Amino acid sequence: MILPAVLLVLGLLTAVVGPRLLARADWPDREPVVALWAWQCVVAAVLLCCALSMTFSAAAAWHAVGGRVFATAPRAVVEAYSLGTAGLWAATTAVALACGGLWSAAMLVREIVRARARRRARRGQLRLRAPLLPGEEPGTDRLVVLESERPDAWWLPGSPPRLVVTTAALRRLKGRQLDAVLAHERGHARARHDWLLNCSSALAGGFPQVPVFAAFRDEMHRLVELAADDTASRRFGRLTTALALVGLNEGRGVFGPCADSRAEVPARVHRLLTPADRLTAGRRLRLTAVASLVPVIPVLVAFVPGLRALG
Repeated sequence: MILPAVLLVLGLLTAVVGPRLLARADWPDREPVVALWAWQCVVAAVLLCCALSMTFSAAAAWHAVGGRVFATAPRAVVEAYSLGTAGLWAATTAVALACGGLWSAAMLVREIVRARARRRARRGQLRLRAPLLPGEEPGTDRLVVLESERPDAWWLPGSPPRLVVTTAALRRLKGRQLDAVLAHERGHARARHDWLLNCSSALAGGFPQVPVFAAFRDEMHRLVELAADDTASRRFGRLTTALALVGLNEGRGVFGPCADSRAEVPARVHRLLTPADRLTAGRRLRLTAVASLVPVIPVLVAFVPGLRALG
């Protein structure tokens, strides 16, 4: 039975080729939402290849598993998968992939627990620095103004969610610039970017030697900011949004000749001030459809022996 090996090879090819194609493409920065979806489809295809390979390996190694997987399948379909021809490698592959799946789940749970702990700590600090006024009900106001000499604004997920802006940001940002910053943070909240960041960080942290997961985490952090920038710029203009980014970050050393080369704010400002033309709606739709087909390929490969038997 070579199907589990074929699925593993397909997953490896997807993990190698997918990120390279996305890195060489000229459209991800122009269409960050489509790029976010494409990256999710690539990673989902890799994980799906591993899950299907584990399932078929376990079905070949243990009759009890195979009986459950192929419980309602015709005899010709079961014979097409050659379950009885597997050796020790099938059990080894199934156990190794199962351990990888359990480790991934554990890393995701760990990341969620850590994120909740960070959120509780930030909420505790927020309650100390901005306590409720007499007669004020908790959770009635989703906007919190925090006394600080550092201009900043952020969205704090949770129940209830809070949008926090510092007094220094209120003094520094002029007119619609503050509205653009708030729209940026609300864009993160509406798209639930925190979940994307948690999942990508869990995979990268659990498998630090796997390049596709590290690239997935890095691109998620970059693309969610571009998507939120676009959300703000569509409502308040690119120039206003760029000026708001400069106003919030010019005191943090991200601009100038000594700026950190890893800082993404200058690149985001440059992108807003020199926008490239958006892709047409038809091309966006085609790219989305092609990306959506990537996770379908492992499923089709898994069904090939059964379909041939039925055909």
